[in-house]
Amino acid sequence: MMLRLDALKAIYERLEESIVITIMGAVAAELQSIGHRPNFFYLQHAMGLASSMGLGIALARPDRRVVVLDGDGSLLMNLGGLTTLARYRPNNLVHIVFDNESLLSVGGFPTATSTGSDLAAIAHAAGVPRTCMVSEIEALIVAFNDAARAKVLSTIVAKVDAVGPSGYVTDLALLENRFEFQRWLQQH
Repeated sequence: MMLRLDALKAIYERLEESIVITIMGAVAAELQSIGHRPNFFYLQHAMGLASSMGLGIALARPDRRVVVLDGDGSLLMNLGGLTTLARYRPNNLVHIVFDNESLLSVGGFPTATSTGSDLAAIAHAAGVPRTCMVSEIEALIVAFNDAARAKVLSTIVAKVDAVGPSGYVTDLALLENRFEFQRWLQQH
């Protein structure tokens, strides 16, 4: 399997012109460690809601690609979000779920994916038109590029090792991130 940090590095350049929403914890900390951009919003203290926020922005800004960087534990907390995504089907939203089969950021407790729940199949059954599961960097790059070109709601489940950063917080203050992100949205 791949490391989430390596997966983020592999798609990082493709995020430059996208609106990017992350969940809290490891995903946010690792993305910021690669290099913060004003179009990145680190959704702190709202586990399970990154896809919901991404949906709202995708509907409000159909002119921009929205990329949601999610985790298995977060998605499992809000599975109903998949049916809402499928209902509205924004063609500019790519939902990447990093599945490490654990709640790594809060102690490493196993999630339902560790016992067989398949998030790509659940997304498909919810009505998301384009879903896949990948476990290698090259496959992630291909799936991401294909989803961006297809211009159809897509969920990519990326199986990653349960390895995280040394810390799970970002250096950017929550309010600073909020205002910087809002200014970027207004200007682009």
